[in-house]
Amino acid sequence: MKVALAQINPTVGDFSANLARIVDAAERAATMHAELVLFPELAICGYPPADLLEKMAFLDRAQEGVAELARWTAVAGRPAILCGSVERANVPEGKRARNMAVLLDGGEQVFLQAKRLLPFYDVFDEQRYFEPAAEQTLTVWRGRQLAVTICEDAWNDKLFWPERRYAIDPVDELMRGWPEGAGPRLILNISASPYWKGKRGVREEMLGALARRHGATVAMVNQVGGNDSLIFDGSSLVVSPDGVVRARGLSFTEDLVVFETEQESLREPDERVAGAARDERDEIAATWDALVLGTRDYLRKCGFRTALVGLSGGIDSALVAAIAVEALGAENVTGIGMPSEYSSSGSIEDARALADNLKIRFELVAIREIFEQEMAALEPMFRGTAFGLAEENLQARIRGSLLMALSNKTGAIVLTTGNKSEMSTGYCTLYGDMVGGLAVIADVWKTRVYALCAYANRECEVIPRSTMEKPPSAELRPGQKDTDSLPPYEVLDPILEAYVERYESAAEIAEAQGLELDVVESVLKLVERSEYKRQQAALVLKVTEKSFGLGRRFPIAVKVQV
Repeated sequence: MKVALAQINPTVGDFSANLARIVDAAERAATMHAELVLFPELAICGYPPADLLEKMAFLDRAQEGVAELARWTAVAGRPAILCGSVERANVPEGKRARNMAVLLDGGEQVFLQAKRLLPFYDVFDEQRYFEPAAEQTLTVWRGRQLAVTICEDAWNDKLFWPERRYAIDPVDELMRGWPEGAGPRLILNISASPYWKGKRGVREEMLGALARRHGATVAMVNQVGGNDSLIFDGSSLVVSPDGVVRARGLSFTEDLVVFETEQESLREPDERVAGAARDERDEIAATWDALVLGTRDYLRKCGFRTALVGLSGGIDSALVAAIAVEALGAENVTGIGMPSEYSSSGSIEDARALADNLKIRFELVAIREIFEQEMAALEPMFRGTAFGLAEENLQARIRGSLLMALSNKTGAIVLTTGNKSEMSTGYCTLYGDMVGGLAVIADVWKTRVYALCAYANRECEVIPRSTMEKPPSAELRPGQKDTDSLPPYEVLDPILEAYVERYESAAEIAEAQGLELDVVESVLKLVERSEYKRQQAALVLKVTEKSFGLGRRFPIAVKVQV
C-alpha cells in the first residue's frame, strides 16, 4: 500500500486556507498513486488553538471542515485522508472538546480515534481543553489493520523512557490487540511536535525503538511552520520494523513523502538524499532554519510584511537583521542606527557595513540632543546624583520610543535583539531595548549567538568580522563592557543553562562546573530578580528545551532559595 505523509504548515483558525492546503497535498499524493494520505494533528484548525477551543463556533467550524474533506474523498480514484481535527466531546461531565484523528474515505467518516495521552508540561496544556479517549481501537481499512495514534500517544514506551509521565501506553495496548495473521504491523502517528535543540534526534530514536519493540512499520507525519512562539520542524519519518529510517521529510519546510508499506521508500533518490542531508545537519544549522521559519511565519500569519531592527553595531542586532533578511527579503527589512555620545565610531561603521552586506535600507537617527533635553528636564530631580543606571536606561528608552514611532508610522514590526543570556540576568531595559513585537533570539545563549553568526557567514562575510571580534558592550557610558556587570559569557552561559533549562541548584552547578559558590549564587540572584522583566517581554521564539514564556512559569513576588 502506498501511503503519503503530508507535512503542511497550517494557521490556527484559518480553516479555509488549511483545508485548501490539505486538498492540494492530497491531490499531489494522488498523482503519485497514494491510497492514503496522512496529515498532522489538528491540521484542520491548526495547532495549538488554545482557548479558541472554548468557543463552540470554533468546534463546529472544525466539524464542517471534516465534512468538506469527506465529500472530497467521495470522487472515485481519490485517496483516503487520515487527518487531525477537533470535535465536541458531548459528554455530561468533563471537557468540551476532543483531539481527534479522523479517517475519511469514499465520502464518509469511516473511523474516529480520540487522543488518549494529553500532555500538560512545558508548553503543552492539553488537559485544560480536551477530554481524553477512554480507550483506543485498531481499525480495519480496505482489508488492512491500522493502529492510529496521535502525537503524545506514541511517547510513552516503557522500554525507551527511564521515567514515564503516564501509566498507560496506548501503542502497547493497540499492539497487544493485533490479531494473529492480520498482516504486517503498521502504526500511524499524526503529530504536532514542536522543535527544540536535539528534539529531532530524540524523536527518531524513540520511533526506532517503538518499531523494533513491536515489529511494526511506524509512520509519523509532523506539522511544520511557526505558530506564535512554537516552531514545528516537520521531519516526518517512516521507520521499518528493524528501527531503520526508510523515508524522511525535509526539516522546516512543507514536504510530501510517499512510501510503500512493504518496501523501503518511493521517494525519488535525489529527493530522499536531500531530505536525509537536511535532517542530519548540525544543530546550529537547524537553529538558524528554525529562527528564520519562526520569524517568517509570525509576521506572515499576523499580517506584517516589513520589519525594523535597531542596529547598534553589536553582534546581537547583526544576527537578528541577518535572520530577518533571510526570512522576509532585504527589501522588507530596515535597519535603524541610533548613536549617542557614548557610541563608538566603529560601532556606527559596523552597523552601516552590515546593512550594506545585507542590502537593506539603513537610517541614522542620532539621540544625543534628545538625551540632553531629557536630562535637562530631569536635572532638578537628578541634581547631586552620580551618572548611573537611570541615565543608561534613559538612552535605551529613547531608542525604544523612536523605533515604536517608526513602527506606528510605517506599519513595520520591531524585532527585539536581546539574547537569552541578557534575558536571564535582566541585562536589558524595559520599554527600551526590550520594545517590539517578536524576540527573535531571546532563546539563544550569547555564546551560541557567535556560532550562529559564523553560520550566517558560511559562504561570504555578512556580519562584519569587527562586529564578531570586539568585546560586547551596551555603550551606554564611557568604556563600558558587558563584563563590567557580568562574568565572561563562556562562564556565565553554562551557569544559566544549568539553572534555567535544567533547574539545577547553586550548589550542584558550582560543584559540576568547578566554580566558587558565591559566583554562582550572584548569577542566580540576577535571574530571580529579573522575572518581572521577562513577563513583560515580547513573544520569544522557542529553540531550546526550556525557553522563557509559556514553558517556564514562575511567580514574580516570591522569595527563592537558589
